Amino acid sequence: MKRDNVFYYVRHVPKDLIDHYSVQRLCFSLKTKCESLANRSSRSITQRLDDYWYGVRFTELDVPIRNSISSNQIDTQVSVKVLDALELYLRLKGRDRDKVFHRTARRNIKYVIKAIGNKCVKDISSSDGAKFRDWLINKGLSINTVKRIFSSVRSIINIAISEEGLDCINGFSKTYFPKDEQPNIRKPIPIDAIKQIQQICYQKDDDLRWLIALLSDTGMRLGEAVGLLKSDINLSSDIPYINIRPHPWRSLKTIGSERKIPLVGASLWASKRIVDANDSQFAFSRYTNHSFSNANHASAALNKWIKEQLTDPYVIHGFRHSMRDRLRAVECPSDIVDRIGGWLTAGVGQTYGKGYPLGVLIRWMSKI
Repeated sequence: MKRDNVFYYVRHVPKDLIDHYSVQRLCFSLKTKCESLANRSSRSITQRLDDYWYGVRFTELDVPIRNSISSNQIDTQVSVKVLDALELYLRLKGRDRDKVFHRTARRNIKYVIKAIGNKCVKDISSSDGAKFRDWLINKGLSINTVKRIFSSVRSIINIAISEEGLDCINGFSKTYFPKDEQPNIRKPIPIDAIKQIQQICYQKDDDLRWLIALLSDTGMRLGEAVGLLKSDINLSSDIPYINIRPHPWRSLKTIGSERKIPLVGASLWASKRIVDANDSQFAFSRYTNHSFSNANHASAALNKWIKEQLTDPYVIHGFRHSMRDRLRAVECPSDIVDRIGGWLTAGVGQTYGKGYPLGVLIRWMSKI
């Protein structure tokens, strides 16, 4: 049906199911003025209604008759479990994705199974979602971390519901999350503490200290630095720089993360030491090989060392927060700050062209 140029879906309720409804006819907007899109939506809705009505009729049959009927639809509704949803998700969305993507999905589903079991997707209720939330919180995870896990799990379950044509609601879709009473805020490291750390790095002069020094004056993400090749460090250019690009063993967080950062101060010193005193093709072979880059192990080691050097509880990611503040302090334009740090800049125009040349970036980096 068409009303005010908007298409509506209209269908009479079957006579044998009329007792299940308060109306005799279903009528609702398809929210489109496009006829072809309305047709596609109608076919999909019709198929789902047929499947649902079949299920309603089936539940009202006597048990002996029900046991004698074979139906692919019924088998699907019963048999798609959480682990099946995971494998479907990885098969469809895991192509050309790195190991971190697969590992994260498997870890999150492992949490689900520990909390509520390997249930059928259609049997997961909102109370199961609440139970899973409480299980994660009791595990000691922050609310933000719990939300990230839920986002991943919701995507996995949604794929199964959509692809298998299941007539159910995602039990993880409307879970309430309380406010985090003690949010884990990563504080920027003060410039005095940065200089103190840098001086110790000069004295220690080993690969872990090179990594810290490199981060301290570039604002790079730890994962970006750990996965570098020595060939990503260009010291022969008029303006020495690091070329941050994706590798098979380490992807980048966003498209904007691929960039060149001029080398100044401690980061320039660290880059020279990496090139001169390191025999491996990897900048940090302790944590990286041709198949994997382990930023988590690096984070644990570096955070422990930094806490031993400073009185306040700073972490390695604090250098990245500090870089933003240091560039603000010299009144660096925000889009240049975003370019140096690999942060996403809003606006379609930011995707045009090649971005700022190194000469512009080094002018602001030198001021910090």
